[in-house]
Amino acid sequence: MPRDILIHVADGERRVAVVDNKRLDDFYIELDRYQSSLGNIYKGKVESILPSINGAFVNIGQERNGFLYLTDADHPNVDIFSDAPAVVPAAAVPAAMSAPSAALSLPSPLSFLDRILNRKGKEEKKDEKKEEKKDVRRDDRGRDQRRGKNASLKIGQEVLVQVEKDPFGSKGARLTTHLSIPGRFVVFMPYDKHLGVSQKISSPEERQRLRDIFKDADALKDGGFIIRTVSAGQDKKELLNDAKFVYEKWLKVLKLAKEKKAPYLVYKEGDIIWKVVRDHFRNDINGIYVDSKEEYEKICKYIEALVDKSALKKIHHYTAEVDIFEAHKVAGELEKIYDARVHLKTGAHIVIEPTEGVIVVDVNSGRYKTSASPEDAAFNVNMEAAPEIARQLRIRDLGGIIVIDFIDMMREEHKRKVVDCLRNELSKDMAKTEVNKISNLGLVEMTRERTGKTLESIKFSECPYCHGRGKIRID
Repeated sequence: MPRDILIHVADGERRVAVVDNKRLDDFYIELDRYQSSLGNIYKGKVESILPSINGAFVNIGQERNGFLYLTDADHPNVDIFSDAPAVVPAAAVPAAMSAPSAALSLPSPLSFLDRILNRKGKEEKKDEKKEEKKDVRRDDRGRDQRRGKNASLKIGQEVLVQVEKDPFGSKGARLTTHLSIPGRFVVFMPYDKHLGVSQKISSPEERQRLRDIFKDADALKDGGFIIRTVSAGQDKKELLNDAKFVYEKWLKVLKLAKEKKAPYLVYKEGDIIWKVVRDHFRNDINGIYVDSKEEYEKICKYIEALVDKSALKKIHHYTAEVDIFEAHKVAGELEKIYDARVHLKTGAHIVIEPTEGVIVVDVNSGRYKTSASPEDAAFNVNMEAAPEIARQLRIRDLGGIIVIDFIDMMREEHKRKVVDCLRNELSKDMAKTEVNKISNLGLVEMTRERTGKTLESIKFSECPYCHGRGKIRID
C-alpha cells in the first residue's frame, strides 16, 4: 500500500503526518515554544546524591536538574571525566577514550568500514562473549543489569548523560549514562559491548543473517549495536554505511565532551522532521511532500547523506495554495485526533479519556445493528475497535498505564482473537508496549512507553473556568 509523508511548516510550528493508503497512520508535532530534549547528550555535573531514593541529580544546564538512577551508572566508563583515572579492563574502554584528554587520539572514520570487515581475532572474540555471559544480565537495550553494584558517583563529578524522558510536570529530565546514537538501521551504544537484534524481527533466519554481518566486526570492541526493525531485508552495504554514519557522530561527541566544561550540550537530536525521515523513510514510502523550500533542501541533504541520490526523486516541494493536509484529504482526521469520541464505520464508537494516572478507553456498540447473537455482535465490535484503539494511541502519542474496557464476551476464543488483533496493530508502533490478556472483569491492561508530553498537552491548556473538569457549575 502506498505510504506518504506530509510535512507542514508554519511560524513556530512543524507538523508531520504519515499517511498509509490515504489514511492517517501517524502524526507528530513540534513547537518552537516547546523544545524536546529527548535523546540529547549532555556533559553534566553531579549536584547531589540521594541513596534513599537510589538516585542522583545532575546539572545539565536546564531549569531543573535531571534525575539519574544510581543503578543506571554502574559501568566503569562513567568515571571518564574524573580527576583520578578509573582502573578498568582495556577491552572495556573504546580506543578513542583511552588517550588523555589533553591529547585525544581518535581513530580515523575512514578506516571504520575496513575495520568492520576485518575477520581477525575471531576466537578471541568468542572467548570474550563467553566470559561476558557468565556474570552479566542485560535488558532489551543491551544494558548491564548488575544488581547491588551501584556506581560510586561523587558530588561535582562530570559525567556524560543522555535524556531518556523529557521533563514532566515538576520533575526534571530522566537521564541515563548508557548512551545510544540512533541511525536508520542500527543504534550505536559506545559503552555497551553488545550486539542485539530487534525483537520485532521474528524470522530466525533473518535475525541470524543480520547478526552475521556484525558478529566479527572489530567495531564491537569500541561499543555495541542494536539492529533496528527496519534493517530486515537490507543489504550488507547499507547496514555498514549506517553503522559508519553513527560511529562518526560518536567520535564528534567524544571530542566535544573532552573540550567543554559541564554543563554542556554535546549532542543534539535532530528536529522532528529529521527524526521522521530517519525512522520512516523506507522502500515502501511513495513520496515525501513538504511545503517549505528551506526544509525541502534540508531533507534532500538528509536523504543524500543517509541513502543515495537516486532516492531524491521521492522528495517533492509542495507549492500549491491548498493546504497540504487538505490536498491529501487528512485535514479532517487531524481535527478529530483531540476528540474524546472516535466513531467506527459500523456505527460503534470508542471513548478515550486521559486522566492523571491512567488512560481509560471504553468500547461502545452505539448505533451498531446486526442480526447476529449478542456474543458475535460483541466480538465483531471489539475486532473493529482493537486496531483503531492502537492507531489512536499512536497518533495521539498517549502513554503510561492504559485500561481498555471491551464489550463483554464469554468465549475464550473470541477474547484471545481480540487481544491478538490489538497486539498485532501495536507491533507497528515504535514505542514499546506491553499488553495483558482480558481480565475476569473484561478489561485489558496495557502500557505504552511515555517519553514526553502528549499532543493534547502541547496544543491545549487547562480551561480557566472548569479547571480541566470539562464541566461548568450551575449555581
